[in-house]
Amino acid sequence: MTKYIFLVLLFTCNFVQAGSGCSFKKWDVYQGSQLLQEKPKGAYIFATTKVKVDADGAPNAYHPDDVGLHCTKGTGFKGLDCPQNGGYPKSSWWRSAIVPDPKNNDKGYIQPDGTFKGYFVSQTSLQDRSKSNLDTSKYVNSTAIPYLVFPGEFNSMSGTGSVGDLGYALNLENGKGSAFIVAEVGPSNAHLGEVSIFLGDALGGDNPNPRTGAGVPTGKVVYIVFPYSKGSPSWPVSLTEINSKATSLLDTVGGVAALKNCVDIL
Repeated sequence: MTKYIFLVLLFTCNFVQAGSGCSFKKWDVYQGSQLLQEKPKGAYIFATTKVKVDADGAPNAYHPDDVGLHCTKGTGFKGLDCPQNGGYPKSSWWRSAIVPDPKNNDKGYIQPDGTFKGYFVSQTSLQDRSKSNLDTSKYVNSTAIPYLVFPGEFNSMSGTGSVGDLGYALNLENGKGSAFIVAEVGPSNAHLGEVSIFLGDALGGDNPNPRTGAGVPTGKVVYIVFPYSKGSPSWPVSLTEINSKATSLLDTVGGVAALKNCVDIL
């Protein structure tokens, strides 16, 4: 009888372990978000329930006429986001969001011509180093490319990778998913889950608004990042390339099923 009970317990333990299906192990915690890692310096997973969208890199992200307007209650905005959300003009870090005018470093550079004449040039951390800082195509357009933002402290952690790395995001509530590229380093102590307007829309958002937070996707979103997966050069990369490379990397760890299998641990 004792032997029988032992065999039943052994079978049960093995069944539970196999049934969990998650091949990722607990690695670290960032701002309350559990990080799971496949292996040292390998792919890692985290999940968030709050999505925030970032307009940086879009040629129509910020407009000088919007300076001074209330970010959430103001009307008549021309830009996708409020210059104040980009730190302009009072915060010292605005130069990481808006390109300064080379003739006056205290002012943002205004596009002199083109489709978005009159708008500031908004930049991202990931850039095409072959182009001028004043060229909007140097940066990753939030409205055209799915990208993820790394908080500054997270970016400094060993093993998290860097801008240019690839990944995949899955909204567990609606089943919508998308490949992405890491294109931006945000405020030092920010939470995980800030994405481009394009990625917010791909995950089920309804015209996501970076200024007010309206229209962002709801539900738990699981992200997998493949550190050290960036190419050379790391930018520009086409949307087709991002989708193809990220999907191939996802397949190596078990595809979308691997993300779903780890939800309970997250």
